[in-house]
Amino acid sequence: MAWNTPGSDNSGGSDPNGRSPRQRKPNGRGLDALLDPLRNLFGSLGGGAGGGNSILRWIALVFGLWLVFNCFVLVTEQERGVVLRFGQFARVLQPGPHLKAPWPIERVIKVNATQIKTFSDNVPVLTADENIVQVEINVQYRVSDPRRYVFGTRDGDQMLQQAALSTVREQVGRSTLDTVLGARSALAVSARVQLQKSLDAYRTGLVVTELNLPNARPPEEVKPAFDDVNSAQQDKDRLISEARAYAAQVVPEARGQAARVRTVAEGYKTATVARAQGDADRFSLLVDQYKLAPEVTRKRLWLESVQEVLTDNRKIVGGDSRQLIYVPMQNKGGASSGGGTSGLLPESLAPTVTAIEQQQAEQAGRTGRTPRPTGREEVTR
Repeated sequence: MAWNTPGSDNSGGSDPNGRSPRQRKPNGRGLDALLDPLRNLFGSLGGGAGGGNSILRWIALVFGLWLVFNCFVLVTEQERGVVLRFGQFARVLQPGPHLKAPWPIERVIKVNATQIKTFSDNVPVLTADENIVQVEINVQYRVSDPRRYVFGTRDGDQMLQQAALSTVREQVGRSTLDTVLGARSALAVSARVQLQKSLDAYRTGLVVTELNLPNARPPEEVKPAFDDVNSAQQDKDRLISEARAYAAQVVPEARGQAARVRTVAEGYKTATVARAQGDADRFSLLVDQYKLAPEVTRKRLWLESVQEVLTDNRKIVGGDSRQLIYVPMQNKGGASSGGGTSGLLPESLAPTVTAIEQQQAEQAGRTGRTPRPTGREEVTR
C-alpha cells in the first residue's frame, strides 16, 4: 500500500523537485514523522513496496519492541529478582534496572523480601501435667534468602505454619499448666529460637522477626473448674502474703524476747555460780576458824542462826509466867510484824496459868508453905 503524506498525491510519483516519496523529509506532523526512522530501519527486509513487504516490516517492528521490553527488567526497592537460565538458578537481581537474556533463555521471578508476613492460629495443646489449654499463636516473618525461598521448599509459607505449630506444641508440652497460663514470655522466646532452627534446617529462606503467645485459656467445657482453680491459687497467694507479713512482725519480737530471756538466764547463771562460789569460800573459812576456836565459832553460828530466824518472825516478850506481851516490831521492809496492828492482843491481857504455877501450887498444898516468888508476879499498887 502507498503511504499518504501531506503535500503529495496518492500516485506515489515524484514531487515537483523530482524526489521520490521515500526521499522526502518529514514535515514534523502526524504519525509518519515518528515512524520514518523505523521504516528506514526495516525497509530492506521487504525488498519492495508491495503488501507482503509491509507485513514483514510490521512483524519485524513488533519483534524488536518485544525483544527490547523482554530484555529489560526493573526491580523495585521491596523486591529481589531471581534469574533462571533454562530453568536453573543463575543470579539474584538487587533493586534497580537490569538487562537479561530474552525468554526462553532467561526469566525472572520477583520475590518481596521486605514485606512482613503474619501467621496466626489457635490450637489446643496438651501440657506436661495432662491438661488441655487453648494457645493463641502469632508469628511474624519475612524472606531473608530469595534463592532458598524459591528453590529450598515447594511452599515456604506452608512449611513455616507447620513448623510453628509443631514448635509451640513441643514447648507447651514440656511445661505445666501454671507456666503456660502465667509465664508465657519465656515459652515464646524458646519457641522462637526453636522455630528459626527448624526453618534453617528446612532451607525455607525465611527469618522469624516475632513470635508471641498472646493468650492461653482452658477449653470452654472446663472453664468453670479452671476459674475455681485460679481463685484458689489467688487465695493461696493472699494467705502466703499475710503469713509472711505476720512472720515479719512476730519473728523480730520473738527473737527479742528470746534474747532477753537468754540474757536473764546468763545473769542468773553468773549470780548463782558466784553465790555458790562465795558460800563455798565462806564455808572453807568457817572450817578454818572452827579448827582454831571451836566453842566461839559454834556459839557465833548459833547466834547468827537465831538472829536470822527471829528477824522474819513476830516478837513475843514474856513479862512473867502468867502474861505474854506482844511487841510489834518493824520488819526489814519497814512494816510492822503484826500486819499494822498496834497495842496488846486481847488474850495477852488475861492472866495465864502455866504448868510451872500448877506444880508450885500442888507442892505448897503438900508442905503447907506458900510458893516462893519467881519474880514474875503481877505488881499491884
